[in-house]
Amino acid sequence: MYYLAIGVLGVVVGAFVGIYIRKTIAEGKINSAEELAKKIVEDANKEAETTKKETLLEAKEEVHKMRNEIDKESRERRYELQKLERRLVHKEETIDRKSENLEKKDERLNRKIKQLENKEKQIDELYDKQLEELERLSGLTSEEAKQLLLNDVKKETSHEAALMIKEIENKAKDEANKRAREIVGYAIQKCAADHVAETTVTVVSLPNDEMKGRIIGREGRNIRTLETLTGIDLIIDDTPEAVILSGFDPIRREIARIALEKLIVDGRIHPARIEEMVEKAKKEVDSHIREQGEEAAFDTGVHGLHSELIRLLGRLKFRTSYGQNVLKHSIEVSHLAGIMASELGADVKIAKRAGLLHDIGKAVDHEMEGPHVAIGVDLARKYREGKDILHAIEAHHGDVEPNTIEAVIVQAADAISAARPGARRETLEAYIKRLEKLEGIADGFEGVEKSYAIQAGREIRIMVKPEIIDDTELIHIAKDIVKKVENELEYPGQIKVNLIRETRAIEYAK
Repeated sequence: MYYLAIGVLGVVVGAFVGIYIRKTIAEGKINSAEELAKKIVEDANKEAETTKKETLLEAKEEVHKMRNEIDKESRERRYELQKLERRLVHKEETIDRKSENLEKKDERLNRKIKQLENKEKQIDELYDKQLEELERLSGLTSEEAKQLLLNDVKKETSHEAALMIKEIENKAKDEANKRAREIVGYAIQKCAADHVAETTVTVVSLPNDEMKGRIIGREGRNIRTLETLTGIDLIIDDTPEAVILSGFDPIRREIARIALEKLIVDGRIHPARIEEMVEKAKKEVDSHIREQGEEAAFDTGVHGLHSELIRLLGRLKFRTSYGQNVLKHSIEVSHLAGIMASELGADVKIAKRAGLLHDIGKAVDHEMEGPHVAIGVDLARKYREGKDILHAIEAHHGDVEPNTIEAVIVQAADAISAARPGARRETLEAYIKRLEKLEGIADGFEGVEKSYAIQAGREIRIMVKPEIIDDTELIHIAKDIVKKVENELEYPGQIKVNLIRETRAIEYAK
């Protein structure tokens, strides 16, 4: 029992001691944890404080930097404003000085003007006094004295002057006539030219008579297409192996001739091929026209002409005046004028240039209103020819009085070239003018696309625009054209007015 009590007591004491020790250890851990927590809180507060200070510092630095930039920009703007202000002040000072100088000059000028006015008054007074004194001494007024003196001089010199003038005139006329005959004869001798009468038909040779049927085509569609596109009348008769092209416009006849010859060589004759060949022929004729103009300028030694003037010169190859080829006539006038100018000591270049261009208006006179002289002057002015050239062109038919020797020379050269025996023929020119006027009447109606006078003027073929003129209006326009032709044109027999309204639809297969 004793030992049992001692054992129980030991167990109890051990339990108390274990509880005490455990409690002591737990309190120590709690204290350590609390200290650690306090330390962590303190460290966190210190770190937050440090971060706050760093953030504030960075913010202050950024603000400081922005403030510096703003200050710098403000200083620069103030500097620019100060600079601008100084310039304005300087300009104001300069303007003030100039204003003062102008006022001073104005004052000086006013003083001088007053002085001059005073002197002018004094001079007028002195002149009046001297005039009164002279009139008093002579007993005549100034007008009477002047008239008396003039009468005496006139009486003394009139007889002698009349004798001298008559003698000079007779001598000048004799010398002028003799010199003029020599110059004209010399010029004609050096510039002899052949003259060939121009016709209104062209003959195209055929390889055989079977080709005539191919040219006519089925139901005449080929010949009708060719006549419509060129405005030339094709005459296919019993003449062996030949087709006659009839038309008053040489350019159209040439286009028709070239196109027909190409079609004959090619062998494929149908409307589409005819259109293609006509277009090619037009291009060839345009190229030939330019070559003719360049050749004329080269032959006459006239350089520096505008390209459009050269083209117009080439067109004169296909223009006649009273049966005389206008391009040959212009070249001849240029040569004649140059020769006469060299003999008379005038400007050869101006004379030759004006001679070559004197009829340039005839290249387009059938397209423009007005005489060829006025048209030629406008064209030469448009392409910047000199005043001497313009005046010579304007004066070559006496529309204005020639006031330069070159203009007189060109007028004489033109008359010499036109007066050669066989050079001109009146009937052809009148015939062509009638046909041109016939076409002009038709072209003057609204909706007419193009018109061609054919059959030697016995027919006018008119193509109208189908989008403007319908079938009903076609009849009215035909009647109106007939009335206008009857009222404005003189012609033998009758004229057939043939209006054609054609529509086409073209697409391409790709």
